[in-house]
Amino acid sequence: MGDNWEEEDDGEVATQAPPTYGRECRVCHQEGHYARECPQGSGGGGSRGCHKCGEEGHMARECPTGGGGGSRACFKCGEEGHMSRECPTGGGGGSRACFKCGEEGHMSRECPTGGASGGSRACHKCGEEGHMSRECPTGGGGGGGSRACHKCGEEGHMARECPTAGGSSGQSGTGCRKCGQEGHFARDCVNEAVAVEGAEKKERYETPAMPEGDAIFTDHHESHTGSGINFSKYDSIPVEVSGEQVPPRVYTFQELELRPLILENLTKCGYKKPTPIQGTASPVLMAGRDVMACAQTGSGKTAGFLLPIINTLMKMDEIGTSGQVPCSPEALIVAPTRELAVQIGKEANTYGHGSIVRSRVVYGGTTLFSQRNILSAGVNVLVATPGRLIQLLNESLISLSKIKFFILDEADRMLDMGFMPDIEKIIAKLPPKEQRTSGMFSATFPPDIQRTAQSLLNNYVFVTVGMVGGACADVQQDFRQVQRGEKRDKVLEILKNEVTKEDKVLIFCGSKKGADFLAVTLSNKPEFSATSIHGDRLQSQREQALREFTTGRRSILVATAVAARGLDIPKVSVVINYDMPTEIDEYVHRIGRTGRVGNTGRAISFFDSEKDADMAPKLVGILSNAGQTAPDWLEAYGTAGLSDGMSGMTMENGGGGDEEEDW
Repeated sequence: MGDNWEEEDDGEVATQAPPTYGRECRVCHQEGHYARECPQGSGGGGSRGCHKCGEEGHMARECPTGGGGGSRACFKCGEEGHMSRECPTGGGGGSRACFKCGEEGHMSRECPTGGASGGSRACHKCGEEGHMSRECPTGGGGGGGSRACHKCGEEGHMARECPTAGGSSGQSGTGCRKCGQEGHFARDCVNEAVAVEGAEKKERYETPAMPEGDAIFTDHHESHTGSGINFSKYDSIPVEVSGEQVPPRVYTFQELELRPLILENLTKCGYKKPTPIQGTASPVLMAGRDVMACAQTGSGKTAGFLLPIINTLMKMDEIGTSGQVPCSPEALIVAPTRELAVQIGKEANTYGHGSIVRSRVVYGGTTLFSQRNILSAGVNVLVATPGRLIQLLNESLISLSKIKFFILDEADRMLDMGFMPDIEKIIAKLPPKEQRTSGMFSATFPPDIQRTAQSLLNNYVFVTVGMVGGACADVQQDFRQVQRGEKRDKVLEILKNEVTKEDKVLIFCGSKKGADFLAVTLSNKPEFSATSIHGDRLQSQREQALREFTTGRRSILVATAVAARGLDIPKVSVVINYDMPTEIDEYVHRIGRTGRVGNTGRAISFFDSEKDADMAPKLVGILSNAGQTAPDWLEAYGTAGLSDGMSGMTMENGGGGDEEEDW
């Protein structure tokens, strides 16, 4: 054991004696000091002389000479009056010359040359004089004289300033690593940093804390759309139910037999009665039956599955406790995007406020450490994105063995080819479908996805509110023929002449670069306040952009498909499809960001005949089902598409352009 037995207590240092030796020095056996302070380097005898020079009155570490024999001379140069560490010469023999270059007047650590004996002042890397090795413009070389960057092989810059990410010698640079433009290096860059394709962006972003206390309901009202003038018409929307022994629909929350605490929280949220999907799907889950539910955007599907889950868990005699590793939640909800997962987690926290049910959210873009801490506090309802959930499963931080409820939100997206491999990995960790209650919810359910969902459900009930895959009738759809090169001027014209300062406008682009470019263009106009959200932005930037748009600090949000599904952003009055999606379900979800919960909205779509002609038949059908008339020119494209056999074609998923959520 060492001799350091100091313990810190509130900033004060308390010295304690080592228990083995009591309070006497183990070197000289005298009391009053430790061995490290003993004036003898070793051995007994009680002598207090310096073990280096033999003189008494100081300890070895304070001795002005480097070594023994009583001499006080510097052990490097032989002169007295200074210690070796202060010696102006690098070595012995009395010489005061620098031991690196051989010159006198400076010490080796101050030598302007990196080394090389014999008096040479040349850089030991490139062989040139006039600079030290640490300032050498070449990354290495061992005296060959080459000034080329060791990453790209080009001369004139060092490896740390190389505009290319790396590679073997001879690989040419691709521009500034900060802004991506050529003609300058990062150290000279005056441009704003942008994402360079192929570069990995990292940040240490911790999961933000959920609101607590009364702030939960304040946050709910600020971030959710209240019911609009057409909410009363919801009862007239046709509801179809298929399955065996289907529980009856309810028309009040009291009929659901919810716990008084949940009813109180619903009242604080301003909810008066269930929407059709809530009144039909919630009783099915309450009865322990599986459900596949399809209802238009903004119809309250999230509460439709959260209320029965939280109510059932509150009735259970025993649910999971904190401190368990791995944690074992009773309910799992999987969502395709981070923003939607956070929104669902907040709603679960709101409905279960004041109960023993703990709702937690885990998603990518945040530190794993912060989410470990969240899980360690205990979790009953876990909301997750697929990638982060699989990571936590692989690290044995989560166990799904006790899952009683399993929900896929935006199920048609979760079950397509992009997500299906991850969903299969998650399902493999769940109890068998006969031992859990499962739900699939979305506004769109293509026939092939319905067939896939059926294989994951047990004796399920199929609920449809309105028309499967139909657009909300409260959204006025407006199509305009705009060629690609005209789009920027056209969107500026709309924002200046057809939108008020009080309106919130959500603009969808088909690519991340396009979203950034348009957002910068709008931000450079003093009359507009815009920001952007897409998969290449850091998670902190994504959450900040959404928060600023939600609270009204920014009136324009330019987005990709990452914001197309599920997000309930209050008071979005206009949605603009700057770039049309490539499949009709994506279009339905995009325009569903407005006209929610009985409110009216407007969707303006730019139709490029060279790129979007294949969408025309589907768009005409969407308009017709919503009771709206298609313009003549769109009808003409639609008729042409039908004559080419377009009517029966299911368009491939890919509505997000180059947008792929990285979870």
